[in-house]
Amino acid sequence: MFSPRLALASLSGESDAAWARMGAPYAGAAFLGGLSLDEPTQRAARTMVAERDREEFLPADPFAFIRDQLADLSDVSVRPGINVRAIDAEPIRRAARICADHDAILEINAHCRQDEMRAAGAGEALLENPDRFAEQVAAAARTDAAVSVKVRAEVPGVDLPALAARLEAVGADAIHVDAMDSEAVVAEVVGATDAFVIANNGVRDAATTREYLAYGADAVSVGRPSDDPAVLARVSEAVEEWFE
Repeated sequence: MFSPRLALASLSGESDAAWARMGAPYAGAAFLGGLSLDEPTQRAARTMVAERDREEFLPADPFAFIRDQLADLSDVSVRPGINVRAIDAEPIRRAARICADHDAILEINAHCRQDEMRAAGAGEALLENPDRFAEQVAAAARTDAAVSVKVRAEVPGVDLPALAARLEAVGADAIHVDAMDSEAVVAEVVGATDAFVIANNGVRDAATTREYLAYGADAVSVGRPSDDPAVLARVSEAVEEWFE
């Protein structure tokens, strides 16, 4: 899906084309976003900004924003992805079509755990609504875009390996797993699916990188310190050594 097998994970309101360009010397992929595509998720994002001083991307036209951001990366040697949030499948399909035109990865966000986004039915709430989640994945996959799903471990009542297998069956190419404090769940997801598994959470150095790769992950991603060249250099070196 990408090489080197280090991805930069999206950080809402921070992960844009300039951020991806900075990390490109170390990474094979960079997931921009998260980006809210429809009125319910945009309303949730506006509330998060206004009431809790969070950073969010809130362009007037999110689809034009995707086009512009991907165009800005056309000369950069990193595969871009767009992490998106929506309630229904149609906005996901529109975003995926743009990604397909730019050889970018469309990543559906089932990861955001902010109360406003969950109440809207997006982000982590998708993990609890597998039918709607699968519908979004299938809509994206029909555009021929590469499709990733960003998921989170430790959500009560969610069988993450079984969900990963279901999402792969309807078109998910990659499962991007925030392992939280349950790192071994990566091995369970790897065992349940043939999709490309990206392990996330606490990836900072050679030791954390090797732990996830030993569980069978195909790649790792760096989140909060993705703007720190020293961290990226350590992880990139460990990834290259592992796959040599």
